Formats: sequence, structure tokens, C-alpha cells
Amino acid sequence: MSAVAAPAAATIPTARSSVDDVAVSVLPALYVPEASQWLSTSTGRIALDGYSWMQAVHWVAGSGLYRPRRYRSHGPRSFGPTTVRVAQELAQLFPCRPGIEYLVRRTGLSERSVEYHLGMLREAGLLAYIVRGTRVSGETAQASEFARMIPTEFDAALGIRTVLRDEKAPAYTRAVTGIAEAGRELMAKLAKKAARKVRKPRSKTSSKAPARGARKGADQGVVTAVSDEVRCTPMQVGTSALSTAGTTSLPPESKLASGVSKSPTPKKSKAGGRRKLNTVGRRYQLARELTQELDWLRGCSVPRIAWVARSVADAGWTVTDVKAWLHFRGEAAHVRRGSGLLAVLLANAVTVLDTPAKRADAIEQWRGAQEAARRDRIRQVRARTERYDGDWRAPVSRSVQLEVEAAIAQVREMEHGGRHQDQDHAVDGQDAGLELGGEEL
Repeated sequence: MSAVAAPAAATIPTARSSVDDVAVSVLPALYVPEASQWLSTSTGRIALDGYSWMQAVHWVAGSGLYRPRRYRSHGPRSFGPTTVRVAQELAQLFPCRPGIEYLVRRTGLSERSVEYHLGMLREAGLLAYIVRGTRVSGETAQASEFARMIPTEFDAALGIRTVLRDEKAPAYTRAVTGIAEAGRELMAKLAKKAARKVRKPRSKTSSKAPARGARKGADQGVVTAVSDEVRCTPMQVGTSALSTAGTTSLPPESKLASGVSKSPTPKKSKAGGRRKLNTVGRRYQLARELTQELDWLRGCSVPRIAWVARSVADAGWTVTDVKAWLHFRGEAAHVRRGSGLLAVLLANAVTVLDTPAKRADAIEQWRGAQEAARRDRIRQVRARTERYDGDWRAPVSRSVQLEVEAAIAQVREMEHGGRHQDQDHAVDGQDAGLELGGEEL
């Protein structure tokens, strides 16, 4: 958040006291204006990992301090489970550069709903722009890159102490040094929520249908048991304990019908959980993840990618292992056919990285390169912002840009030419002085 909009005081609702059970009872309302939704203008601190960021997300969802400003006309009316589901997908990305189409596929929401929830996360101070995406006609759309932020209100509510280790570093690089005793219990609750995955709720119609069917089946099961398995205890006439048909003994009471029988449709046991994927299933799973996370494989056929990546899938590789190998192998700048390029890049991958230790080392190198690239992009964006923060703005027309560049180059050439002329005049003066000295001698 920024000083552009002064925060108004808001009391935490009593209905959510179980979530925000801390000593702080009054906190400022969460709202970050659009002009302050950038990393350079944010007052929060960068979350070091997705897990700690999800703790802040659950705290915002439970505190009730954030309310969407445009809920009267359109968009969601509260920071709820759907926003938390979108945040869960963002917490798994590194770097956090999600495309709208990717989030639509992962969450099942519409494109506009995804944009609404991303806007809510920015307004709550949980996301900040690093690079804003572009949509230029005739060019490839670029996705926005975000920084996962933890608001200052979260640190104040839980009593988290932070320190800026380097005075020259920006404020969003603050590091955590401790937490107050009053906030430890709430932090433990938030940790449990962050570790638990929020899933899409089931529709009410689908939940009622099995219940009605089960109730009807239970009723039919009782009727069937009584009609099919009715047994009677043989009645004896007289004092004899034996029947006239022979020496057949009476069954014991424990084996007589009790009116309860096995259900004609026995329920399946859920102890086994989800069925384990076979070899083909693992290939298709890896292929689907590759088409979702690699930009140059978007739109490729999943069965074709599964066939190309069959060797690494059979070896137990994950999508992270494949991305680390592609970084180690080197990717092409221009891709014509993604499946063909992937087949070339994955050649001999299983033989080179044949142990889990080697794959783990490759992953560490890949993540280090990603972090270095992210920092380089931040420096470039900061330099570009400082360069264009003045009153003068670059022209939009390409022809005017070429003229401006030519004029700047001409001015620089004249400056260098003037310096060379001054140096030539100085050298000529020295030569003339030497000649005069020789004549005098």
C-alpha cells in the first residue's frame, strides 16, 4: 500500500474471532490503489516461498479487513474460497507469471472471473506488478509477472518483527527476525490452512442425488432380505424332541435369520484412495503438464508429446526435472514444431541424468538461473521506469522514433567530432612550438 490513500480504521468482525484471535483488535482496512500496485511502490515485503504467502492469504480471507470496492456494480463481493483457489495456483508458480488462459484451465473459472480475483489480490496488497503484460495487435501477448507480497497489516496483527539487513536495499526485501508470543497460536492455525488445499465445492444437485439413491437402495435391501431369506423355527408337537422325518437336529439360535442381509449393491471401499497411474497414464500426465507450463508447447497434441517424452516419463521424471534438463541442454529461440524440438532436446536425457542426485543438482542450477533472470528483469524495469519518469515521453510512431534516434546519434557524433578537432588543434600547437624551438637553437 502507499500513502496515496490514507487507510481507514476497521474493526475485525466478531464472527471471525476464531481466526484472528490476537491482541490487536483494530486494524486499518486493506486497500491498495492501482497506482501503488507495483513492486517499487509497495509497502509490503516479498514472500520467500508460496507456503508463507498462503498464510497471509488465509489471514486476509479470515480477517474481513478487505472488501472489494466495485462489488455494487460487478465482480465478487468478498474475498472468499474462490480467491484462495486462485492464490493456490499462483503459489505454485516460479516465477509468478501466470497467463489468464492457464488460470482458466486450472480453476475452471471464466476469463473475467480470473481477472476479478487477480485484481482483488492486488488491491489486498498480496500481489504487486513486476512487469505488466501487453496485448499488442499482431504480436504475441505477454503475461504479467507478479511478486507475491505480504502486507504490513499481517506483520502488525501477528506481531512479526522484520529488519532491513542492507540499508541500500529496497524496503520490500525486509527479513523476518521473530514473532510475538500472542501471534504464535494464530500462526499455527494459518500454517495448517496453508498446508491444506482448498478444492472446488461440489454442486448441490450432485450431492443430493446419491443420498436419495442410497436411501432408496437401503429400503429395497430391507424388503429383499425379509422376502428372500425368511426362515421359521420348526415347531414340535408333543413331548418328543425328534421330528417324524428323521434325526435332523434344530439349528442354533445364532444361525437363524435376524432380518438383516448383505446389500445387493455393496459399497466400494475407499481405503485404497485414488487409483495409481500405469505407464501410459504417467506419460499422459507428464505430457499434459509440459503443454501447460512450457510456452513453446502450447497447443501441441498431448498424445504426441506423451510419445515423445515416453523415455523420461518411464524413468520417473517430473515436469520440474524436464524443465531443469531443458535449461541444462539449452532451448532454441525460434520454434516451428514443438514436438520435434522436444524430441531433439530430450535425446540422451535419461543416460546423462541417470540418478536422482544428478537431477536434483540440475534443478538447483535451473532455479538459480531463474532467480538471476528475475533479478535482472527487475533491474531492467527499474532502469526503464527511472528513464521514462520525466516529462518527455517517447513517440509512439516508429518513423518518429527513427528520426529521434538519428538526431541523437548526430548530436553524439558532433560531440565526438568536436573533441577530436580540439585534440588535433592542441597537437598542431605543440608541433609548432617544437619547430620554433628548433629554429631558435
